[in-house]
Amino acid sequence: MPPRRAHKLSCRTVPLILCGSVLLLNTAHALPSDQNQPVSLEADRATYNERTGITTYTGNVLITQGTIKIEADSIVVNLTSNRGIKDATAQGRPARFQQQISSDKGIARGEGQRVVYDAQAGIVTLTGNALLTQDGARFSGNSIRYSITQGDVEALGNSQNRVKIVIPPNQNPVSTPARTATQAP
Repeated sequence: MPPRRAHKLSCRTVPLILCGSVLLLNTAHALPSDQNQPVSLEADRATYNERTGITTYTGNVLITQGTIKIEADSIVVNLTSNRGIKDATAQGRPARFQQQISSDKGIARGEGQRVVYDAQAGIVTLTGNALLTQDGARFSGNSIRYSITQGDVEALGNSQNRVKIVIPPNQNPVSTPARTATQAP
């Protein structure tokens, strides 16, 4: 196993760290405690172009903050002029994300060959063998579009990869009175 290289923090690497922090803090419906957690970012390489506002992370990218976790081969983040997130694109085989949206729901997990987060619209789009799961519900198809702000999900398929949806049974079914032997069905 090759020795790990020490990484030096310099003025040029600070924007990379800030960009990763802004990406995770921009999530609209994260657990409140997620925003108070430190951001951890790991990648084989990170570059930042101040002129264009584009930050690129490549090679086994892992970003975490509280319950939020993003894994990808590469992530490209486009910043607005005031250094907010415009959009972020993760690519992988597959790219994966997870987040606990609220304390009363399980962890939402998504994956696809490409995951695009449009921060201005609050929409996550998964494409290429897309999959979204939470609390036993499962959406899969060629493309899944999820509105973070509205909670809407739109799944699209094609002739080779049709949309599949699995909805779990209600955990608290309404009880019906039991029939006695003398009652007719």
